Amino acid sequence: MPINPITAYTIQYLGKNVQCANKNRNYCCFDKSKTDLIIREGKDALPYIEQVLKTTNDTRAVLDGLYILNRMLDNNVEGIDKMYPTLSRFNNTNSPDIQVMLAGIYRKTLVPDAFGPLNKMLLKQTFYPNSPYFDPTEEIGGAILEYIKSYSAKQAYNEN
Repeated sequence: MPINPITAYTIQYLGKNVQCANKNRNYCCFDKSKTDLIIREGKDALPYIEQVLKTTNDTRAVLDGLYILNRMLDNNVEGIDKMYPTLSRFNNTNSPDIQVMLAGIYRKTLVPDAFGPLNKMLLKQTFYPNSPYFDPTEEIGGAILEYIKSYSAKQAYNEN
């Protein structure tokens, strides 16, 4: 089903009004009305978001797209795990904001291929921390623990 033309137009402008973490706030701020508009489209909006993530080099647009995907996961939108090839484009980023957003998505999707990149992100932040405003290792480490917990549960369940 095609999405609302207004939503499709809005997706082209991901990143506008995104405020990154700063010395007064250790988190990013996003445009709630834009996010809600896109989330209402559900799975139908994914190709549009994916296109932006495939082509942009704008950190704020990437953060906005990842934030929307993360919120969609909270709303049980299916198909986001299939976007791993596009999301993996950002696995080697040095941006702590993007690392945290990716870790949140990977934590919820548990795509097996993301486990290695999460460990690499954790090591990068452990040895070369680059965020003066927050600690990305909290979210990255939490995602890694979720993978381990999920794997352990599968092992225990399969053994019984």
